[in-house]
Formats: sequence, C-alpha cells, structure tokens
Amino acid sequence: MPVSKARLLLFAFGDFAFNLYWQSIMLFLLFYYTDALNLSIAVAATTYMVASIWDGIANFVAGVLVDRRHDKFRYGALLVAGAVALGLSFVLTYMPPAATGAWAVAGIFVAHLLFRTAYAGVNVRYLAMTARISADAGDRAFVAGTRMIFGTAAAVVVALATVPVGRWLTGSRAAGAYFGAAIVFACLGAAILILVGATYREAVQPERPLPGSLKAALVSLARNRAFVALNGAMMAVIVAMTVLSKSVLYYFKYLLHVPHAGEVALAWMGLVGGIAIPLWMLLGRFVGLRALWLIAVGLGIVGLLVFIAVQLNGVAAMQIFLIGMQVVAVGIYFVFWAMLPNTIEYGERETGLHVEGTIFGVSALLQRIAIGIATAILGWGFSTAGYVANVQQSAETLAGMRATVALVPLGFLALSCAAMLLNPLGRRPQALPEPAAATG
Repeated sequence: MPVSKARLLLFAFGDFAFNLYWQSIMLFLLFYYTDALNLSIAVAATTYMVASIWDGIANFVAGVLVDRRHDKFRYGALLVAGAVALGLSFVLTYMPPAATGAWAVAGIFVAHLLFRTAYAGVNVRYLAMTARISADAGDRAFVAGTRMIFGTAAAVVVALATVPVGRWLTGSRAAGAYFGAAIVFACLGAAILILVGATYREAVQPERPLPGSLKAALVSLARNRAFVALNGAMMAVIVAMTVLSKSVLYYFKYLLHVPHAGEVALAWMGLVGGIAIPLWMLLGRFVGLRALWLIAVGLGIVGLLVFIAVQLNGVAAMQIFLIGMQVVAVGIYFVFWAMLPNTIEYGERETGLHVEGTIFGVSALLQRIAIGIATAILGWGFSTAGYVANVQQSAETLAGMRATVALVPLGFLALSCAAMLLNPLGRRPQALPEPAAATG
C-alpha cells in the first residue's frame, strides 16, 4: 500500500527533534561549560571528549543490537518510551550543578554521559525505522531529503533561540539561560518524538538474516581499503571542522567583542550549508565522488590560507568566511554519505563477507571519536594559550587562540586529502545515490 506524503513528512519531522538536542550539544555545550559554569577549558574539553567517545561506543552497541534483534522490536512504541527519558537527560546536561569543585565536575560528567547514552539508544531506533517506513525508493529519498531540511531548520532555531529564549524564560544571562532553553527544547523535542512514534506504521518488514560473528565483521572492515581510507579521511575532516565550529562563539566574544554575532553566524552557516547540498550533488555527477571531495577540501584549504594571511577583524568578513567553510563542509559530508554504502560492495568483493550494519556502527564510533579529539585539541590549545573565561584576554592569548583555529583545521584537511587519494573508490564519475541525512 502506498504511504502518503503527509505520513512520510511527519516521520521525517522527528529529525527536527533530534537536532534540537544534537545541535545544542555541538554548538553550545562546551561554551556553556567554560563561560557559564566557569570550568577551565582543559577540564571542559576533556569531559566532552570522553563523553563523545562513549557516545560512539553506545551508538555502535545500539547498532549491533538493532542488527541482531530487529525482528523483536516495535520501533514506534520504543520511540515513544524513549522520548521522555531523552528529554530529561538533555535538561540534566544543562542543569547548573548544586555542588562545587570536583563534585560539580563529576555531576556534569555523569549528566553528559546519561544524555549521550539516551540519545544513542533512541536515535539508532529512529534511523532503523527509515528502512520500514516504506518499501519505495522514491519515498525513502523523500524522507532523506526532508530529514536534512528539518535538521537544518533545527540548527538555525538552536543557534538563534538558545540564549534569547533562555533569558526570556529565566531572566538570567548566565547558566540559567541555557538551562531554560534546554527545558523548552526538551519539551518540544519529546512532544515531537512521541507524536512520531505514536503515528508510525511499518510499511515493510525487512527480511534480513542475522549477521555472523562480530569479530569476523571487524576483520573484514580492517581489510576493506575503501572503508578504511574513507573513514580516515572523514575523521580528519571532522576534527578540522569541529575545531572551527566550536571556536565560533569564543572568536566573536573575545576577538571581535560581539558575542551575539557568533550566534547569527552559526544560524547562517546551517541555513546556507543546507542550500548548498543540491549544488554539490549536481557537481558530483560530472566529476565523481573522490574528485568532489578533493575539490571541496581544496577550497577549504584555500579559505584557511586566506584566513591566516588576512586579519578578519570585521564581523561581516568573519561571518562570510565561516559560511564559506560550512559550504565546504556539507560538500564533504555529502560525499562521505554517498560513498559509504559503496564500501559495502567493495568489501564483499575483496573479503567475501557482506558487512552492513557494522559498517555504519563503526563509522558512527569513529566520527564520535573524531569529535572528541577535536574538542580536546581546541580546549588544550586554548588552555596552553592562557585562555580564562569571562576576562579580557591578553594579546598573546588571542594570538594563540587564533593559531589553534587556523592551523589545526588546515593540517587535518591536508591529512584528509592524503587519505582520500588512497581510496580505491570514486576514481571515475558515477551515478550518485541519495545522501543519508546524518542526525549526529
């Protein structure tokens, strides 16, 4: 039976809820730790790194469970059950600690781990539901596209509304503002996910054999040159772009002295990045996936060289630079999601083993590790430069912060080029599949 566009659209709307949480964690949480809770940036970044790595492990475990127990799950009911727990754990992540010192850090860390665990458990179920919402390839492409649109919309909402909504709700300009915004986002996100879960109907029951041993799957992945090269290149890009994106609020506050302009820059980055995706898809049809990756990374390297050579002391100039780098980033992310399914067939040809669920689980794990590494590099780099929250930074500290923002992404983008050149896939133009919409 055909699935109506309204039902597909409602299901895709779940990605808006997930991105209210994910974009907040990616864009604001580190800044909240340092500039609202006054944690040292080294401690905050280390906490974030460990939680991010744990997130990857939790995603991997959840993916394996879905692969092995897919015939036992009623995904709609599980989404409804997990929605409230996910929202509560998100609020706890932004709750100002009642304790002080080491106990405060411990409480923050535990809350962060709880959220990452809940997010992995609920989000992996939602992703698995995309295989059952319809058997029609066109419907699935529609869901993928609308998920990306809703994810972009959530990023814009989080960037523009977090501080103003939190201040309006609580009257606070510090930690209370973020806590208030977290309550609003959690209520909205939980309501959306409950609605999606309650109205979800399975149109197809995929018949999949249970996978073989996990050890055999991991050995197959290690021997899959296409998978190793692609994920190595992607990890390098994620480190580069995460360092850049997490520095935005610090850069506008301490180097340009216009904090609100940083929030506006994040919103424009999400909006323009979403618009750029179809253009990258069109270009990829002519040049091929691997060439498209090298073009995008090359443009990013040129942009960073300009940033190093020219002092961007104006708000508008810095915003334009960041928007341009975000356009580069979405082009690279598109290539990754378009090329990743191709590594499954390549690995089967090379190793004789068809590994599907494990590929996505390991990829998620590696991406979370890369995010953690990037956050640690940013935090330790700023700490070494002498950064202290909410004070006037010295000229030497500002120079060190700027060097971290410029040189780390430049180096890792260069590494991604080297890794992609080793990739045996994508040497010729090819038909491009619909990109998966990564929810984080």
